[in-house]
Order: sequence, then structure tokens, then C-alpha cells
Amino acid sequence: MEVEVKLRLPDAAAHQKVSDLLSPYHVKTHVQDNVFFDGAAAELTSSRAALRLRFYDLDSRAVLSLKAKPVIRNGVSRVEEDEEPIEPSVARACVAEPWRLLAMDSSRIVKRVRDEFGLGEGGLVCLGGFRNVRAVFEWNGLKLELDESRFDFGTSYEIECESSDPDGAKRLLEELLKENGIDFSYSEVSKFATFRSRKLP
Repeated sequence: MEVEVKLRLPDAAAHQKVSDLLSPYHVKTHVQDNVFFDGAAAELTSSRAALRLRFYDLDSRAVLSLKAKPVIRNGVSRVEEDEEPIEPSVARACVAEPWRLLAMDSSRIVKRVRDEFGLGEGGLVCLGGFRNVRAVFEWNGLKLELDESRFDFGTSYEIECESSDPDGAKRLLEELLKENGIDFSYSEVSKFATFRSRKLP
């Protein structure tokens, strides 16, 4: 179970202000390409699941993930998540020809997709995706991720923090933003849901 605090920032100016504020704690920045798949009959989406290939930093690495049963309440997201690495060149071939992904017999996640969601006969379809620029900071014992997610219909901004104590992490983050006059709201939908709705929250 992945548990994250997710606070939405209203615009690029607020995102830049947070970035400047946290700059002494910057660790790294990733450029991520996120590509999603579903069954031909929407088997995954109808079961509240998402199958994603994520490419990092000009395809230096790639990760296949399956997320299911997301719940976001009061700025805290809980979702079942399973991840495994995949060779980037193989992953790109799967984007071009989605049947290749379903044919990966060595993949634990692909086996789950077949067994739990009944994919197979109808095959997979590529839904497309979005790019994300993620700056990572280590601040106050927390690993913060400042996201700029670029959809083809607009850009959204969030600050996230995975934590075993989400209420404590959220309190620290809220105090930081309020003390510095930075507006925020609680995220109500995932990036995948935003991508599928084609509408910014």
C-alpha cells in the first residue's frame, strides 16, 4: 500500500515559490514520461486499476507498475501498488506495440493483469500519457516531491510526500506553505484520473 500526502498548488508561480523555498534541500530532478495501458474492453479502468510504464530521464531506466483501488481523502492518497523494473528499450517497444507487454511471461505484473483482470484475448491498448518533471527534496526528515505534470490540455502542480505518518507529514507541509504565504488545496484526484478526464482539477 502506497500512502502519500498530496497537496495541489494553484499555478506556476506557487510552484516556483515552493521550489525556491526548498532549493537548499534539493537532491535531484527527474523527467518522467508516463504511458498507460488498458484492455480492449476497459478491463482495468472498470476495476479502478491502472497499468503504467514510466520512463526516467531520457530512458535511462523504466518501471512497470500496477495501481489499484485508489482512495484520496483530505489530501492523503492510499493505493495498492506493485512495481518492477523493465529494460527501457523493451518498454519503448511495448508502447509502439502493446501486445508485446502482454506477451512478457517473465513479468509478475503482467501475470497479475492476466489472472486478476482477465486480460488476454482482447489484448492491450495504449492510452497515451503525460510528462512529469519531479524535483526531489529531503526536508525535515521527509522526502518531498514537487511535481509539474504536463498534459496536452494543461499543466498541474503538486507537492507530494510518501509517509507512514501521513497526518504528521501533512501537518508539517501545511505549516511550511502557510508560513510562506503559499496557497494550496487538497488533491482530490490522481494524475491518472486527471489524464483520463482530460480536465484539470
